[in-house]
Amino acid sequence: MTLTSKTLFITGGSRGIGLAIACRAARDGANIVVAAKTADPHPKLPGTIYTAAKEIEEAGGTALPLVVDVRDELSVMRAVEQAVERFGGIDILVNNASALSLTNTPSTDMKRYDLMQQINVRGTYLCTRATLPHLSRAVNPHILNLAPPLDLDPKWFGPHVAYSIAKFGMSLCTLGHAREFKSLGVAVNSLWPLTTIDTAAVRNKLGDKAGSSRSAEIMADAAYAILIKEATEVTGNFFLDEEVLRSEGVEDFSHYAGDPQAPLAADYFVSDEIIARVPTPLIRLPDLVG
Repeated sequence: MTLTSKTLFITGGSRGIGLAIACRAARDGANIVVAAKTADPHPKLPGTIYTAAKEIEEAGGTALPLVVDVRDELSVMRAVEQAVERFGGIDILVNNASALSLTNTPSTDMKRYDLMQQINVRGTYLCTRATLPHLSRAVNPHILNLAPPLDLDPKWFGPHVAYSIAKFGMSLCTLGHAREFKSLGVAVNSLWPLTTIDTAAVRNKLGDKAGSSRSAEIMADAAYAILIKEATEVTGNFFLDEEVLRSEGVEDFSHYAGDPQAPLAADYFVSDEIIARVPTPLIRLPDLVG
């Protein structure tokens, strides 16, 4: 199974992991809806929906760049209608859009709290609800949430309660929607990186430690491996990128390393139990855990 002629609706697809997933699908000739806010160049962040569309087309896909605010129901509904009008349906939803603020409670004002809740949790729920009528009519429909494995260890909440609530809220959408949509044949899964991923947000947070990250292509390859599986046979899972690829027979991950000499750092929300079971040696960065 491939993604040839499949239509993917990817939120936050103008850069980073979302764009990497889009370009990997484009290599099969997929249709990609780039649903993101960035129409004009950002002073600090690379990429717009139009530069992303260009990369997708160059990779072999067909792109539809749309300015979408996942907090705005009308914006999302309009984008879904445009996608269906252009491509005839939607086969896959990738809920990638996310807001990040690794701040404690006194430092997180309500505007920032609301932003994370509205983009991460509400945006995931809204986009899922908006695309569901079309996914339920698709052949082999998938929803993939970029969200961590569920883990209620207080160490993930203490340093940044607001952000953790928002990210695990996306995970709860995976848990609930997988059960709710099972009878419709719509797969709902989460994907999370084992290591930090070299994105603008990680570079801003880790600075010179960002070399301990892998490229976004590992997440793209793992997402692809999930999305070509039979939807009725793979749902309700909390996947980690490396474990997905190992199950596909991949043993060499060196080409994903940002700095081959730097030790790889475990990402946020990667538990000690996960670290113990994977073959890859990982270090803990104090910035990533309480």
